[in-house]
Order: sequence, then structure tokens, then C-alpha cells
Amino acid sequence: MSSLKIKKGDTVKVIAGKDKDKEGKVLAVDAKNNKVLVEGVNMVVKHTKPSAANQQGGIVNKEAYIHISNVMLLVGGKATRVGFRMDGDKKVRVAKATGEVIDK
Repeated sequence: MSSLKIKKGDTVKVIAGKDKDKEGKVLAVDAKNNKVLVEGVNMVVKHTKPSAANQQGGIVNKEAYIHISNVMLLVGGKATRVGFRMDGDKKVRVAKATGEVIDK
């Protein structure tokens, strides 16, 4: 399986869908299904039953996964495509717009 261009902790911008132009931090990456969970993006309403953890139950707003193709990495406040380059014997991510190395 090839490595994904977006990782947990990255700041991304949504480029398509109902939350277009929103920015947020990646909370989780589902590499198997090519989906990401972005903070404050694609909010859904979840109806929860009372449980030991949540005594009251009720309606909860939470983030849902969106497809990785609908987000773009932000580097220096600017959305950019991502490429890979060998830095010595280490493979690093590179911003296509600026050419700067993302992973140090």
C-alpha cells in the first residue's frame, strides 16, 4: 500500500463539498478507505442511548469522515499539492507550490 500524503496532525483545507473552504486539523486517518477526520468539518448529529459513560444520552454533534481527495494540505497558510523526495536515505513529503520539505 502506498503512503498517504496527509497525516494525523496536519492542517488541511476542504476543497469540495458542503464545508468547502473550511480549515482544520486532521484528527484521524483511515488509510484503508482513504478517508480523514478533520476537526470541525462535516459535522453530523448522532443520537446516543444512555450508557455508563454517558448517563443522559441524547443528541451529540460530532465530526464524520470525509474522502481524502476533498482536502488539501496547508503549508504556510497556502493550500498545496504534496510530492515525495528522497532526502539522503529518508523519504520526505514536499510541498509542490514552494518546494519546501514538510517532514523534518
